[in-house]
Amino acid sequence: MTNTVQGTVASGFEAVRTEFAAILAAEGTDLSAQVAAYHRGELVVDLWAGADTERDSLLGIYSASKGITHLIVALLVQDGVLDLDQRVSHYWPEFGVEGKGEILLRELLSHQAGLVGADAGFTMAELADDALVAERLAAQRPYWRPGTASGYHALVMAALSAEVIRRATGQTVANLVTTRLSNPYQLDLHFGLPAEHDHRFLPAQPMLATPERLQALAAVSTAPNSLSGIAFNRHHPDNHEVWELPNLPAIRSAGPTSFGGIGTARDLAKVYAALVSPVDGAAPLLTPDTVAAFGQIQYAGWDLVLRQHKAWAVGFHAVSELYPSLGQGAFGHSGAGGQQSLVDPRNELSYAFLRRRFLFPPQADTDHARILRALSAAARHR
Repeated sequence: MTNTVQGTVASGFEAVRTEFAAILAAEGTDLSAQVAAYHRGELVVDLWAGADTERDSLLGIYSASKGITHLIVALLVQDGVLDLDQRVSHYWPEFGVEGKGEILLRELLSHQAGLVGADAGFTMAELADDALVAERLAAQRPYWRPGTASGYHALVMAALSAEVIRRATGQTVANLVTTRLSNPYQLDLHFGLPAEHDHRFLPAQPMLATPERLQALAAVSTAPNSLSGIAFNRHHPDNHEVWELPNLPAIRSAGPTSFGGIGTARDLAKVYAALVSPVDGAAPLLTPDTVAAFGQIQYAGWDLVLRQHKAWAVGFHAVSELYPSLGQGAFGHSGAGGQQSLVDPRNELSYAFLRRRFLFPPQADTDHARILRALSAAARHR
């Protein structure tokens, strides 16, 4: 089935459209997706494709939600409300038990706390409740000695961050996203999708499960009660496949900050652009010092959950290790199934890609790399 690319690119960025079209063609079926980019505060790529997809269609952003949560942390650090070198228990006393009293905020945000999930797991209703997740994990002993290793806190990271934010400010992440990001920049970005917008949401679709793909995934699968299994809640009987999460009404309405955000690629790219560039006539949200602090690698090595090499910045992926066309200090956050959102501060370049159909995991970085090569080359010659 032919999948026509719609939308616009600025002069000089035509190669991005070409690469997006090539990815769509390689998929071999109709793919609903959006890709957007800003350069020096200007929208230079705004593309979409798919039979049901429009410019303003809303998609699940999965773990790119963590990135938005940690943009709020960055603003609060810049404001002096939070301190990356302060103990988490300073803000949240109940957290400082079972050997967790000395964990620093920067260690928590770089997935070094060892709290990847709950011993007994969570129901879906519990996972949707950030406050409950935080309370449960605050009482638990870490799975490794904090600060000695890192492992992706896949479904719970931002619930922990959100509780620190609530203790320090008295406000929820959703409220702060609305007042500090969405309203000033008119972002179509939601933690808790209002019912009146639900008709704009495009339900996620499962991966195309060929025998070869299933065999490849089975070869690297881990036990439900392994560290990876616990991190993805596979040890609990009331569990859903990750691709299904945004389709669950309880998840969409609650908007858990680790994986429950809903939005558009254009607005994800816009909020990352606003960190480092003037957007809509406003000064950049973050100072160069704050940008450098949050883009600085805190841990690089074997990730105990993902079972691969990973470089963690403060609350974000250090993405230049994956995409060498980007400058040092680039950071952002991906989402399950092929979503991506990031900023390259040195080149004032931001990028976001959202797709409806869950992607075969090894393909995602290759797809993003080819678009980012074209995007970076265009920005350099602009």
